[in-house]
Amino acid sequence: GRHESWIRRGKLLGLACALPGILGLRVPLRAPANLNLRGGSVLMSSASDQAAPVEKFRKDYAPTPYAISEIELDFSLHDGETAESRATTVTSRLHVSRRPGADAGASLDLDGEDLELVSLAVDGVELTPGGGAYAVEGDVLSIDSSALPAGEAPFVLESVVRLAPAANLQLSGLYKSGGMFCTQCEAEGFRRITYYYDRPDVMATFSRVRLEAGKESYPVLLSNGNRLEHGDCGGGRHFAVWEDPYPKPSYLFALVAGDLGKVSGTFQTASGRQVELNVYSEKENVDQCDHALASLIKSMQWDEERFGLEYDLSLYNIVAVNDFNMGAMENKGLNIFNTALTLAKPSTATDDNYERIESVIGHEYFHNWSGNRVTCRDWFQLTLKEGLTVFRDQEFSSDVGSRPVVRIENVKSVRGRQFIEDAGPMSHPIRPESYIAMDNFYTSTVYEKGAEVIRMYMTLVGKDGFRRGLTEYFKRHDGAAVTCDDFRAAMADANGVDLAQFERWYTQAGTPVLTAAGAYDAAAGVYSLTLSQACPPTPGQAAKEPFHIPVVVGLLDAESGAEVVASRTLELREASQTFTFEGLPAPVVPSILRGFSAPVKLVHEPALTDDTLAFLAAHDTDAFNRWEAGQALGAKLVLDTASAFAAAGGAKPDAAVELPAPFLAAFRSTLSDASLDPSLRAYALVLPPLSELSQAMAVIDPTNLPAARRAVRRSLALACQQELVALYDSLAPPPGAPFSVDGAEIGRRRLRNCALGYLCSLPDGSPGGRDAVARAKAQFDASAGCMTDRLAAFSCLVGKPDDSPAAAERAAAVAAFHEAAGGDALVVNKWFMTQATADRAGLLDDVKALVQHPDFSWTNPNRLRSVVSAFASSMEHFHAPGGAAYAWLGDAIEKVDKINPQVASRLAGAFALHKRYDAERGELMRAQLSRIKALPGLSKDTFEVCARSLA
Repeated sequence: GRHESWIRRGKLLGLACALPGILGLRVPLRAPANLNLRGGSVLMSSASDQAAPVEKFRKDYAPTPYAISEIELDFSLHDGETAESRATTVTSRLHVSRRPGADAGASLDLDGEDLELVSLAVDGVELTPGGGAYAVEGDVLSIDSSALPAGEAPFVLESVVRLAPAANLQLSGLYKSGGMFCTQCEAEGFRRITYYYDRPDVMATFSRVRLEAGKESYPVLLSNGNRLEHGDCGGGRHFAVWEDPYPKPSYLFALVAGDLGKVSGTFQTASGRQVELNVYSEKENVDQCDHALASLIKSMQWDEERFGLEYDLSLYNIVAVNDFNMGAMENKGLNIFNTALTLAKPSTATDDNYERIESVIGHEYFHNWSGNRVTCRDWFQLTLKEGLTVFRDQEFSSDVGSRPVVRIENVKSVRGRQFIEDAGPMSHPIRPESYIAMDNFYTSTVYEKGAEVIRMYMTLVGKDGFRRGLTEYFKRHDGAAVTCDDFRAAMADANGVDLAQFERWYTQAGTPVLTAAGAYDAAAGVYSLTLSQACPPTPGQAAKEPFHIPVVVGLLDAESGAEVVASRTLELREASQTFTFEGLPAPVVPSILRGFSAPVKLVHEPALTDDTLAFLAAHDTDAFNRWEAGQALGAKLVLDTASAFAAAGGAKPDAAVELPAPFLAAFRSTLSDASLDPSLRAYALVLPPLSELSQAMAVIDPTNLPAARRAVRRSLALACQQELVALYDSLAPPPGAPFSVDGAEIGRRRLRNCALGYLCSLPDGSPGGRDAVARAKAQFDASAGCMTDRLAAFSCLVGKPDDSPAAAERAAAVAAFHEAAGGDALVVNKWFMTQATADRAGLLDDVKALVQHPDFSWTNPNRLRSVVSAFASSMEHFHAPGGAAYAWLGDAIEKVDKINPQVASRLAGAFALHKRYDAERGELMRAQLSRIKALPGLSKDTFEVCARSLA
């Protein structure tokens, strides 16, 4: 579905720390009496304008009284004299019939927003306004049953509406991006194109979609499915007609019209059909589309081999769009992508960009089955398609790359975002119970925790069993809109297992805490492991029932570290259970929750000592748990240091930390172990991020925690300076070596830049610090053709303060990076973001200057996120004492909400964790939430975030 360059998944382009999910609460939300919430039709009544936002509940689902079997659309695309000109017309012909058993007196109520209704007819007979045949009330066109044929006789409803796409800055529905027309219809954007049942359970055949536009400005006309015809229609205009033979919900409709270039290829399916593949972009960016095309071909082949799923049309188009709220969209046969997740070449894209593009291209392709052929009955079931497809793209990345590396990346994402979401006011189950604004539904919980739930199915039934279950699911429900329960039933039936208790993962919010306590009986040769579970209260759910948790465990010999019991899946179903391992002649060390087999927080009782963690970091045969043990050592040290700083009244400049021997030994071992995957080495060397560390604090300390992490990092660099220099130098690229994005080269660059980052943490005035700055400057100057290395060096230099000996190098790098960008939007975004997240004093002043830069834009989501969202993710600087940054963000949200409510609501999520901070900061954040919530004309999207955050 919809996806993020700051968040991996396709539709989640938002603020990484903002906790955009706000669903699942069962408390009523009421707007102030004078609140005028935006949305609805041009013809909406004043009474409707004042209505409070409506909360929708999963329990209230009911089918529509009418069915739509077929839809025909005719677009006459025009720019108009001004952006506000409603010069584009859309004619729709809906083939409708009353459902058997539906109320004969039921009106036909169709969704529509910001539409100018020109005409309306039933079976060719025009309905006149004001005669009682129909009415437009708010965002609903209601046609009285008396104006419709009696009984279940089919009829055709034809409507003509006018739009102003250039004025549609919400980027939902039909809008302009640069010089092209494009659409974004998920979740509820189709209602901004024409009147329709804009919900996923209404699946119709889009049998004829005709696009007409000026030939010179819009030579490329695209829609879903296959093109039937095209030609000229006089007056410098031309047309194209498209047909999608597969029924689909309205959210999967798409069109694009523009002056575009493309790269093309073909793919032969397993059954021998040839599929034409095209990746479109603005002509100046075509040289950056090859990686996307190669990723698409790789995805198609993988889905056939892994799951036996074949593409079903003869054409697959992808279009890169610069103005896009999300990351990417899986529209049938016509994927529309944010340029950030499509365009790549070595001089503009980092290795992370390359990997993310491959993953998201795969994600949107995999939706052709898990989302398009079988979709969700209602939006409460969103995780049915998104959790499943995220899991599929994770497996794709694991199979074509390094499985341990991908697993670590995925878990870091879950912990750094979803665990925070689960612990805050926005906590909701992966299948929420209610929402106000559907676009607030696209959360880390629905996507990433949803993927972890799907992964648990595979852990429980095995890889082959999972494929059996998925095959059964598609066999049962192809062409239908279904529920999460239908998926669970297919998995259970295909494997003959009881998954009734597993439903609690769909109904209960929160992150379970798994406690492990083990004991070895030497006389009996038995190791006993007691696992207990508990889940903290979340909004609307004070008490939780036990989950069905698969816990993968292995045992290591306590002396040699050799694995004596291979990975075994224990199924924890009760609040507490004891599992025994027999035939063990010597003490063992358990390796628990291997591969992160469930999205839980693991607690050892008693806590593991530094020596035990170091033992696991050195010997665990599970790559994930080996990494995990090292991270636990680092986390313990940083948190202890933060506590010490707080007790001493704050950290001293350039404070050093005494490094525990086991931790330093483990760090040095990783530095020197050339047998490890270089990406795994890099990840093992990096300290846990602040977003994870903060979860262990009763009250988040945004001053001392970042200072502690800096101090530990600096102390490691001081202790291991010679080894870091040697490692950096040993990983220099061979002279004249061609650029490559294979795993080995990505790992080499990742590990080398990790070493550079440590070296640049040395005190600026020290010999080591001066040498590190010189290395960073040399790398920056030498890497114009490799954005990964250039951006890493740039990040090191940009963090230097104005009074640093490296201030001149910083200023030169800032100027050189911008000049070299040459206006490339994605490179300029990197320039903005690196400065907006720099760890240096006075960052708020830097950010205020950045939004005044001529290249900054409040209307382009990518550019806005690169500064505003990025700054809000900076713990120390956003949460600086006094609340100046809070006030600045509050003003920004007020400004953005008038332009793009989806982006504004995600920005407002930056205040969601106000209860986790000290009283002064919490009160300042609540004051901003209350002020924003009371704004006249506030969007329902932002209102919902503020209301739930304050609840």
